[in-house]
Amino acid sequence: MFDHLKFANPEVFYLLLLIPAAIVWYWLKGSDTRAKLQISDYSAFLGKSQSMKIYFHHLQFVLKVLAFALLIVALARPQSTLSRQSVSVEGIDIVLAMDISGSMLAEDFKPNRLEAAKEVAQDFIKGRPGDRIGLVVFSGESFTQCPLTTDHPVLLNLFDELKSGMIEDGTAIGDGLATAVNRLKESQAISKVIILLTDGENNRGFIDPQSAAEIAKVFGLRVYTIGVGTIGTAPYPVPTPFGIQYQQMEVRIDEPLMKQIAEMTNGKYFRATNKQKLKEIYSEIDKLEKSKVDVTEFRRKKEEYKPYALAALILLMLDFVLGITVFRKFP
Repeated sequence: MFDHLKFANPEVFYLLLLIPAAIVWYWLKGSDTRAKLQISDYSAFLGKSQSMKIYFHHLQFVLKVLAFALLIVALARPQSTLSRQSVSVEGIDIVLAMDISGSMLAEDFKPNRLEAAKEVAQDFIKGRPGDRIGLVVFSGESFTQCPLTTDHPVLLNLFDELKSGMIEDGTAIGDGLATAVNRLKESQAISKVIILLTDGENNRGFIDPQSAAEIAKVFGLRVYTIGVGTIGTAPYPVPTPFGIQYQQMEVRIDEPLMKQIAEMTNGKYFRATNKQKLKEIYSEIDKLEKSKVDVTEFRRKKEEYKPYALAALILLMLDFVLGITVFRKFP
């Protein structure tokens, strides 16, 4: 399909400046070329209808100007470009499994771990418009917040609704991973990925994390695990009769388990100790799981001067015919 028109010799268009000069010359010199006849009385001409030639006597000049303009366009060599593009995309399905337990309210991340994790994950989603992405949340149990979808605005809105306390508290890593696996097991995508984010140790749930990882491995799913939390202690908000008080509590992440899950599924384990580090982790995952796009582009230029040259020739022929018939100067 022709998508645009370009000119090989655009400098030829400067010749169009001759047209205004020709119009001025025609206006100034036109009266000198007309025949003059002196008569003593013009009463014989009163009441006579005027010939149509009077109204169209400038037509020949107009035809010449139009033909000249069309010839200039033809000399500029208009060219259309026929292009075709073949794109092959390797689809990737991603499920984000996010811990929303009470410990995610710790404020070693600003404003807290949960809000920081939501913000960084949303930026990650915005950078992958072509992928299907789903969301699973877990604490004491797990559920699917959003199935795999390409409707990312809806997914982002569901992220905004996430908050700690939506479900029973605890850290059921195995259940969260198993739910994510269930969402991906029937996917037909070439690459299927789970990003598992937690800040604690598995202490709840019906499925142990190792079993869930085995299932993920069977279905060919790759799991990237992220441990969230500073090294040492972190300030946790604790409700008291006197309002919210902060206590320094030890950060305990089962890193050996996170590494084991990643290794079993050919993934990778990351430790995020602050928000910036978490952004870098998602950026690295983004690079590791980029959609593969193969583009084959074909372009061909086609000369388009013929219609303009033909139109100019027709106008010149019309001018010639009118000159020897309707506007003939000699009997």
